[in-house]
Amino acid sequence: MKLLLAGMNHRSAPVEVRERFAVEDPGLALAKLTGCAEIEEAILVSTCNRVEVLVSTREPEAARLRLESFFRHDLARDGEVSAATLDECLYHFADGPAVRHVFRVAASVDSLVVGEPQILGQMKDAYRAAVEAGACGVILNRLMTRAFSTAKRVRRETAIAERPVSVARVAVDLARQVFERFEDKRAVLVGAGEMIELALEALRGEGLGHVRVVNRTRARAEELAERFDAEAHGLDQLDALLADADVVLTCIGGDEPIIRREAMLAALRVRRGRPIFVIDIGVPRNVDPAVNEIDDVYLFDLDDLSGVAEENAEERRRETVRAEAIVAEEQQNFQGWMTALQAVPTIRDLRDRADEIRDAELDRYLARLGLDTQQKEGVEQLARSIVNKVLHAPLSRLRSEAEREEGVAYLEVARTLFGLDGRAGEGDEALPENDDDDEPEPQ
Repeated sequence: MKLLLAGMNHRSAPVEVRERFAVEDPGLALAKLTGCAEIEEAILVSTCNRVEVLVSTREPEAARLRLESFFRHDLARDGEVSAATLDECLYHFADGPAVRHVFRVAASVDSLVVGEPQILGQMKDAYRAAVEAGACGVILNRLMTRAFSTAKRVRRETAIAERPVSVARVAVDLARQVFERFEDKRAVLVGAGEMIELALEALRGEGLGHVRVVNRTRARAEELAERFDAEAHGLDQLDALLADADVVLTCIGGDEPIIRREAMLAALRVRRGRPIFVIDIGVPRNVDPAVNEIDDVYLFDLDDLSGVAEENAEERRRETVRAEAIVAEEQQNFQGWMTALQAVPTIRDLRDRADEIRDAELDRYLARLGLDTQQKEGVEQLARSIVNKVLHAPLSRLRSEAEREEGVAYLEVARTLFGLDGRAGEGDEALPENDDDDEPEPQ
């Protein structure tokens, strides 16, 4: 059994190409794939940064061609995509490199933002969809289970996800250094763009209780506030709102500061010394730099946050080296399991060959001996025991050697020595347990 992966991501294809292949419901696509004779199992991962198809197959070349056709004709929206475009954007992995790629993606080593947690959930969703579609069997079940386990090891044994690398998330982290808890705090967010939305989402995730969204266009403020259960206000109300704000985050266009020193001093008089945490990520700056000279005001601008974000990103990159070592170890373990699967037909054929010889010889001689039923059962048990003892050592060795890449040579020799070349099996989904009734597996 072989593994193949074909796909595109944020490095290989621009967003205008990736969005043509985005899949909301993978059920139909998976049914098309597994309906082909050359593909046995399939999983489709579709996120904003990647579209990938992973399959198991006994016919790798035919399956590779089918995957290219699938991307070009079946998956692409608005008509088929040219072969030239696919050549530029599509990457292919087989067997070991495919396993490594899946493990790196699950562990967020291959992500746009290294260490981000969302991809693991997205891969679990893709796996669940494949199982529900009946497209996932023993091979990919095992692969995805090991991928999820690898991701957990990376998070447990490295610090790859501990330090935020987005400006919005860094801002929230810095706010936590000022306030031990957010549940009883109030925030004013000035602006209604993407950065404000990301910061608002992060603050809500930390349990921030009360939020006011302020914007020049009140309708936009109302739209954002409605999504996050917040209050909406116009920019003319900002000075009055400062007195009731523990956290102020600004990211709004304009040539002049919208929060001046005098307004902040007035707010602090009302607050009677309670501190205000101010995050200014506007360009140009939205807060008068003189505000930073006021006691009980903690002001950070975009340069402060970007510096912390880059430092954190560099730390994550260093942790990636440790994560890659874990991925390599887990990849080797999984490939050992895959190699062991190749032993299944040989072990089964050898067992069947021995049983056929035993049964044929018993049939030849039992009728001549004139034994009663009990005596016949005794002879049959003796024959089974002899066969089991003779097979025990070679079967045990085949099982143990099959877990190593060199074990393939043992399988070929066994088929030749025992005359099994005309009995090639279809392959099974799992390595059979030891069926020796009399001898235990060696420890």
